[in-house]
Amino acid sequence: MPSSSPRGSLGGAALVFGSCVSLSIGAAFATQIFPALGAWGVTALRLSIAAVVMMLLVRPALSRWTRAQWKAALLFGIALGGMNGAFYAAIDRIPLGAAVAIEFLGPLVLSAALTRRLIDTAWLGLAVAGIALLGVDGMIGADPLDPIGVGFALIAAAFWAFYIRATARAGAVIPGRGGLAVAFVVASVLLLPFGVPAALTAAADPMLVLFAALTALLASIIPYTLELAALRRLPQRVFGILLSLEPATATVAGWLLLGQAASGLRLTAVAFVIAASIGVSLAARRAPAEPETRITQPATP
Repeated sequence: MPSSSPRGSLGGAALVFGSCVSLSIGAAFATQIFPALGAWGVTALRLSIAAVVMMLLVRPALSRWTRAQWKAALLFGIALGGMNGAFYAAIDRIPLGAAVAIEFLGPLVLSAALTRRLIDTAWLGLAVAGIALLGVDGMIGADPLDPIGVGFALIAAAFWAFYIRATARAGAVIPGRGGLAVAFVVASVLLLPFGVPAALTAAADPMLVLFAALTALLASIIPYTLELAALRRLPQRVFGILLSLEPATATVAGWLLLGQAASGLRLTAVAFVIAASIGVSLAARRAPAEPETRITQPATP
């Protein structure tokens, strides 16, 4: 059960904030090696490193797994690979904050679809309005958004919705973090055609290896670990509200680390998405406690 003490809640909030910051910095590091390894190559290398580390740390008892557990882990891995690959392909073409804001449509649409409440539909409408503002900014702004990058962000959003469902299923049938560890392995195998050339290129340059390892640490291992710990301290609705700040941290990281300035219109669009995500999380507090409506927004890639 999540801790209800003020100290536990404060610690949980710090963990979620740390996860958001770590993810954003990890994504910023990843963009630095896109020119050498490609977005998909970086994704494959990052997931492979994370898979090795997680398997060594968790050591799941695979010999005792049932068919249902293997199926859940397989679907989890497919979702993880698709979400990560599409997201990194997006941030290779559009600013980090905009990509995260668009990707947030995935969990918002899923929430509205599962709860079927008017209030959730209204919040989804606000998020869609934010994405529309991004589109307007992309057409008339000084720094237009690449339509292919937007398309990849939308694909990442769809995979994020799939990821939420796959995570829930894996968490129900696989104890501990074994499902996550195997999902990393599945995702890295699926992206192997991109991973092998990237690994061969990185092997000739120690700096590339260092950046790939930092990306795996900051964008995979640390945030997932922090969020698992946070969920033991916080109610899911509070967790969702805190995670809604991720588009903001991504926008700040893009500005500070990558020099990605955001126009007033783009910042307004990000604010709409954040407000919609917070609204969905707050509305969930008053919803009937049905298993299918209790959605946790996990880490973005």
